[in-house]
Amino acid sequence: MESVDITEANAVAAGTNKQTKRIVASGIGGRLMGTKAMTKVTAEELARDSVAEVLKKDKELREKYEREKHISEQEWTWENWHKHINWLNFILVLFFPALAIFSSYWVRPSWNTAGLALFLYCLSGLSITAGYHRLWSHRAYDCNDGLKIFYALFGAAAIEGSIKWWSHSHRIHHRYTDTHRDPYDARKGFWYSHMGWMLLVPNPKYKARADISDLVDDWIVRVQHRHYLSIMLVMGLLLPAVLAHYLFNDFWGGLIYAGIIKSFVVQQATFCVNSLAHWIGEQPFDDKRTPRDHVLTALVTFGEGYHNFHHEFPSDYRNALKWYQYDPTKVFIWIFSKLGMAYNLKKFSQNAIDQGILQQKQKKLDEMRSKLNWGPQLCDLPIWDKEKFNEEASKRKGLIIISGIVHDCSTFITEHPGGQALVRTSFGKDATVAFNGGVYAHSNAAHNLLATLRVAVIQDSGATTNTYGRQLEYLAKSELEKAEKKTKAN
Repeated sequence: MESVDITEANAVAAGTNKQTKRIVASGIGGRLMGTKAMTKVTAEELARDSVAEVLKKDKELREKYEREKHISEQEWTWENWHKHINWLNFILVLFFPALAIFSSYWVRPSWNTAGLALFLYCLSGLSITAGYHRLWSHRAYDCNDGLKIFYALFGAAAIEGSIKWWSHSHRIHHRYTDTHRDPYDARKGFWYSHMGWMLLVPNPKYKARADISDLVDDWIVRVQHRHYLSIMLVMGLLLPAVLAHYLFNDFWGGLIYAGIIKSFVVQQATFCVNSLAHWIGEQPFDDKRTPRDHVLTALVTFGEGYHNFHHEFPSDYRNALKWYQYDPTKVFIWIFSKLGMAYNLKKFSQNAIDQGILQQKQKKLDEMRSKLNWGPQLCDLPIWDKEKFNEEASKRKGLIIISGIVHDCSTFITEHPGGQALVRTSFGKDATVAFNGGVYAHSNAAHNLLATLRVAVIQDSGATTNTYGRQLEYLAKSELEKAEKKTKAN
């Protein structure tokens, strides 16, 4: 049978098997909040290079950094520390927000401006979670152009990069979660996955691709990417300042609080999806990777905190399954679906979700079970015939047959609740009937304890490890026989 060509399959997954529209952002807009060395190849080379050329360049790059260490692999020193830092991102993510916070000492916001900042924060935050993330990155639903334009404008105001760059990075994150190719690899620590991945120069040896042909086919994505810098400045900084000026006569308050600081807080909330959502919480669906579910993360990320679910079912428009779990993004999408602006809301089948939950519970139970002493397996025990059992029983006291298994009860004689005499009466004999209800119907705990005393199996006895189940069968059979006798007697 023909096998899948791995190179060809990877080319399809990366989108390098076909020509892709070239989208060139004006100025430095397309690289804002990005990592040029990791993303430039996807914006330009894909449009002009064949798969062979792209793979050839990747190989050359890997070979280059096998011969010499990239700055990201070098120790920090006084001479090279400045080379480790992505200065553009440092200015956008830390310097400008720090400057705004410093300026807030002299510029105090009015309550009206604070309210405007909160309102714009919600619009930008939801544009990232419902638009950039669930719509464009995962195609969890569809919507009309009016809602897309809303997302594109207020998403740009968050100053997190263009839709094309953001969604491409996120698709790479899902494709290579918890590997060196994961842009925000959680294994490198909380700080790195939160902000460090943007503030440090990345290692091009680990650059990766994902298919974004559907994104570049969207005219709204193309326009926003080409003019991202202008849209970001207008929506993220100018609009808040102008609104605050004309509504509340507070231009500088609008610029600082509803503009820069608002965007900084939205950024930090988004970064928590990369860090906090991989750091705290439970893993009810799968624990092979780092994503986790936690209400705290949901509260600070507009509902993106149920991240273990999201990584298992990424194209589901929901993050939270229960009605009481906090997921305003899910509600936002649902409301617009009722208004006819969003449609084709995708859900994974409840059966698939329940399977994941059950499998993870079973995995945890198996781990707990492996730490307990369940007694030796029957296949590891010697097989005795009746003569061998009688011979051994004559040599040492304490051997008892129960359900076809020989148990050495000599160490348990003094601990038996029924007394030593009762146990001694069974030495060298088959006590199956007595143990399974003839004298006592023993508890499951008693059967578990009995399992730890196994020493041999009687030949052709049909013994199984589930002696408690055998007891239940025996008791049910006894009750049935009693009922039949009673019926005949009547």
